[in-house]
Amino acid sequence: MTRPAPSIPVGRAIVAVGACLLLAYLAAMTVMRKPDGRVVFGDATHHFVQLRSMVFDHDLDFRNEYIRIYSLKGGEAGTEWIFTNLTRTGHVRNYMPIGPALLWAPLYLAVAVVQTLLSWIGLAARPDGFDRALQLVPGVTGILAATAAAWIAWRLALTRTGSLAAGGAVFGVWLGSHALYYSLASPSYSHTASMLASSMFLWSWLTSRREVTTGRLAWWGALCGVAALMRWQDALFLAVPLIEAARWPVPIAKRTIGALATMAAFLVAFSPQMAVWTVLYGRPLALPQGPSFMQWTDPHPFLLLFSDSHGLFAWAPILLPATIGLVSWLRRERALALPIAVVVLASWYTNAAVADWWAGEAFGARRFLSLFPLFVIGLAVWLQPQQSGTVRPWRLAIATVLGLSNALLLLQYELVMKGLERIAPYPHGWYDMWLVRFVVPFRLIRAWLS
Repeated sequence: MTRPAPSIPVGRAIVAVGACLLLAYLAAMTVMRKPDGRVVFGDATHHFVQLRSMVFDHDLDFRNEYIRIYSLKGGEAGTEWIFTNLTRTGHVRNYMPIGPALLWAPLYLAVAVVQTLLSWIGLAARPDGFDRALQLVPGVTGILAATAAAWIAWRLALTRTGSLAAGGAVFGVWLGSHALYYSLASPSYSHTASMLASSMFLWSWLTSRREVTTGRLAWWGALCGVAALMRWQDALFLAVPLIEAARWPVPIAKRTIGALATMAAFLVAFSPQMAVWTVLYGRPLALPQGPSFMQWTDPHPFLLLFSDSHGLFAWAPILLPATIGLVSWLRRERALALPIAVVVLASWYTNAAVADWWAGEAFGARRFLSLFPLFVIGLAVWLQPQQSGTVRPWRLAIATVLGLSNALLLLQYELVMKGLERIAPYPHGWYDMWLVRFVVPFRLIRAWLS
């Protein structure tokens, strides 16, 4: 595989964008600070209580964490799952993977240690795990993870196209899709961790797949295990090294050993999740949401792509040319077509079979963010078709317009979330989905001036 020299300005621009996202996040957390000091909300809460409990209580009993973070006094409606609806092992249920908490742990521990040292000399209170600085760690780590994922995806795109196409693609997908929301507004969710883990795996595989060894298959299996720790559905990436092991041109005995090494390494990397499930549910493999969470015989594949209820292409139309480019690339690189097609199609079906295929209250089809690096490569190929060898300006213009349109949609969505429906209605229906976003800035300016 040819590896062209990277374009330094694009790499610096990725770092600069990441720094801007981080500063914007910290500024927002300062300006819009909650009275109780709480920072983590939604899904991030369930990752956070895992980390806090492990570090400060040295257990997986989350009841006191939930009571504290939700400011419960006892008897509140809807809190039965904390006090009475316990697991068979007597623990409070937790529906989230352990991986994000492990990713946050190094910075969380560092901040806790610094705060402890400062408390010894009277410059800070002794940390209890809920401190504001510690609650900021998930968001900060998430933005760093998204930035690293964008950098890796850009380098991957560079191996297929020129610098302009690769740079345009990474910024197009990162800032022109739902990746932006989860890199800025909700970076403490698991999606940025998933972006990073999948990018690391795809980088390792795509840059070294011509030299298959048992050790390399095991390494790929381990990286798939790390990806599955971040989001369980990302275990689908395991299909890639298993396919590579199956078609490895060596005797079948060696192929079998390679496949077993892949599985063994995957299980070792995924073992923290199995240990948590054993404690919480009494078994190493579990579906905490229950069997009805996955409706395998009743998927909604086309709604998942085109519905205004967070459909992939409806909310992030820039991913449509990215998908076209991905198909074009795989038609040329036949050796990659099977494993990548298996992962993409299996992800599509799995996401479509989830009971809430629209992913709850989300900015777009967030569960597809594990495919972030593939979308970047696909958009780069679409921007620079093989037959031309150069970026087509009109395609770059389309990607730019779609990216700016996504920023306007994000503004509209955030205003709705802040209760300003009179200025920005929820993106639903043809008019409110596609046209209102271009009117919202003017409505907002008028509201400020009035």
